[in-house]
Amino acid sequence: MDPQVVEWINLNVKWIHLIVGIAWIGASFYFNWLEGNLERNKPGLNKGVAGDLWAVHGGGFYHVEKFENAPEKLPDILHWFKWEAYLTWITGFAMMILVFYLAPSIYLIDASVSNISPGTAIAISLGSMLFGWLIYDQLCKTKLSENGMLFFWIIFLSLTLLAYVLTHLISAKAAYIHVGAVIGTIMVANVFFGIIPSQKKMVAAMKKGEIPDPIVGKRGFQRSLHNNYFTLPVLFIMLSGHYPLTFGSEYSWLVLAAIALIGVFVRHYFNLKNRGQNKVWMLPLAALLMATLAYLTMPKSNDNSAQITTVNYATIAPVIEQRCMSCHATKPTNMAFKTAPKGIVLETKGDLEKEADSVYAQTVTTHAMPIGNLTKMTAEERTLLANWYKTFKSKTSQ
Repeated sequence: MDPQVVEWINLNVKWIHLIVGIAWIGASFYFNWLEGNLERNKPGLNKGVAGDLWAVHGGGFYHVEKFENAPEKLPDILHWFKWEAYLTWITGFAMMILVFYLAPSIYLIDASVSNISPGTAIAISLGSMLFGWLIYDQLCKTKLSENGMLFFWIIFLSLTLLAYVLTHLISAKAAYIHVGAVIGTIMVANVFFGIIPSQKKMVAAMKKGEIPDPIVGKRGFQRSLHNNYFTLPVLFIMLSGHYPLTFGSEYSWLVLAAIALIGVFVRHYFNLKNRGQNKVWMLPLAALLMATLAYLTMPKSNDNSAQITTVNYATIAPVIEQRCMSCHATKPTNMAFKTAPKGIVLETKGDLEKEADSVYAQTVTTHAMPIGNLTKMTAEERTLLANWYKTFKSKTSQ
């Protein structure tokens, strides 16, 4: 397919993915906030109501009630929240096809990580999502799920192990996205196989004139709570592709685990706050942890870079031409691109100097470029680039 057509399709699918994802996660945030802010056990509540809440928004007043189990009579119109979740996964999987499966050798495989075939890489991709859900679902059906803290650490460590394995099989950037895809699949499957069926059972019982089993509702709530804690790590992963300092780190899997853990910690703060427990120390601690992580992942000085003190453009130009310009040219020779990615062209000395900071960050600091190291840039060439950058910077600072 024409790369320009693929790019436009990718743009539209990503846009829709963002819209429906915001709708889904926004609804999740709202209902968890609502659950925590209901006024319970107050006089004047209607029969069977566990709590209610008054709110003002958009120039109007709203009154929301939550029943202890179910109302005496089912209303004619009942609103369901499911298509936001389904469409988020559908568009996300479509993006996996467009980005990774149509060109696995570019974005999915990194020859410097492992020498696997495109078919194997795609099988790993699909298998991680399928088995990730199956394992999680089976764990939810055991006694382990009744111990919230223990269950959390089992899931967290399992996903961390998955991140470690994936970063040693496919490209680091793809590994991040695939951990997010596994979490996203779990979240959507929770809606499809857990939350919605529980709600349907409750509605069906009411239609028969029966009192819904409260255990059914609690099971759906458990899956909903799990989804709530997954949200911030998933949102980070959606952004991570734009920040090679995370997936380009030497210990990228550990960086992902650390940021995900901080995200869960922040989500826990808001969940506690919604229940009336305002642990003010938690957010500053989360910020301190992020600052510590940023410090720990800063590139360390490389003694090899001191071997060459001065490198001019003429020395580095052949490296740029051979390793970078198949993509970053006015007319790329790489068939996957019709125009240079992100509009970055490196054909002249002026082009390279304009993008010097970006080139240094992507090729020396994080090794995120070339993509999947398709053009086989060597460690010596990266050192050469580092010294050219230092030479250029020293001249411009004078």
